[in-house]
Amino acid sequence: MSQRRSRLCRCVCRPAYESSLTDGQWAVIEPLLPQRDPRRGGRPLRYPRRLVIDTILYMLRTGAAWRHVPHDLVPWDVAYRWFRCWSADGTWDRVHDRLRDAVRVAEGRDPQPSAAVLDSQTAHSHQGGEAIGYDAGKRTRGRKRHVLVDTCGQLLQAVVHSASIRNVPAPTRPHRSRHRRRRAG
Repeated sequence: MSQRRSRLCRCVCRPAYESSLTDGQWAVIEPLLPQRDPRRGGRPLRYPRRLVIDTILYMLRTGAAWRHVPHDLVPWDVAYRWFRCWSADGTWDRVHDRLRDAVRVAEGRDPQPSAAVLDSQTAHSHQGGEAIGYDAGKRTRGRKRHVLVDTCGQLLQAVVHSASIRNVPAPTRPHRSRHRRRRAG
């Protein structure tokens, strides 16, 4: 453990990676993260939360496998565990929503958008099991993503699912034939 801590970057003049948070960014994000409740017990945190966030941002920015985390960041299993925990409890959604609202207020707009734009895109994909589908309209096998943004281009919602999901709702009543059958008689 002491050997691991000695390899952590203690440089304060610049972030270790392009994805690392600046002091100003950390000051904005830190209050949005869940706080530890000392009454619930548990041992103290082994790694600073800022370093955990820097590790998660590095992984998301580079697209590398979790096990390929550089040695001067927290171990991959720690970062992955925090990432999954904060994904499950909605922390990432809350952080995103608060930051988006702050950007809208800084632009002189109401925090809640009054209009939005919906778009979909089908992407080729060859792995994924049941999440893979065939989009007959675009003749593509893969996944489809629907993205909802406000008029400033800020993300409101994103959903990824099988490409076989239709963009247009199915008719609610059956189509009637123009030609009626005559009764045999």
